[in-house]
Amino acid sequence: MGSKQKQTQMDQKAYFERRLEDRLSSLSKKGIESPRIDKDTLVKKLQAKIKAINDRLKAIAANEKRTEELAKIKAERSAAPKDQEKVKEKKTKEVPEEGKVKKKKPEKAEKIEKAEVSPREEDTPKAEKPKAVPEEGKEKKKKKVKEAAEKEADKAKESQ
Repeated sequence: MGSKQKQTQMDQKAYFERRLEDRLSSLSKKGIESPRIDKDTLVKKLQAKIKAINDRLKAIAANEKRTEELAKIKAERSAAPKDQEKVKEKKTKEVPEEGKVKKKKPEKAEKIEKAEVSPREEDTPKAEKPKAVPEEGKEKKKKKVKEAAEKEADKAKESQ
């Protein structure tokens, strides 16, 4: 897009400034005074176009400045990983040899329920299967989770 290039904007600005000067000189030759010249529609249009171009040139300059700053930051970051690698090596050495003991996830209630269901019940349609009482299921599930956690804790203590 040529209209976003700095050189194109500079050329357009020069063109509109020349046209404005021509218009002002032609109006002054006709004997029109300064207050009426400021109210001339062509003069207003040309001044507005020049102002818009100036705003675009400022935006282009700001983008160029930002691009330069980002390039500097990128160069700093590319030089920085060498220092960060040394820091990472130090951090890994400081970590104790014994890490946290991972806990195994308790068996899901679905697996338990499937084991309790007889083969005959599996053949029946889903709508006809009796529903388990939710309170009993929750209590059993909580007990099994606690027991599994206690077993894991005991195993961890024994291994140490």
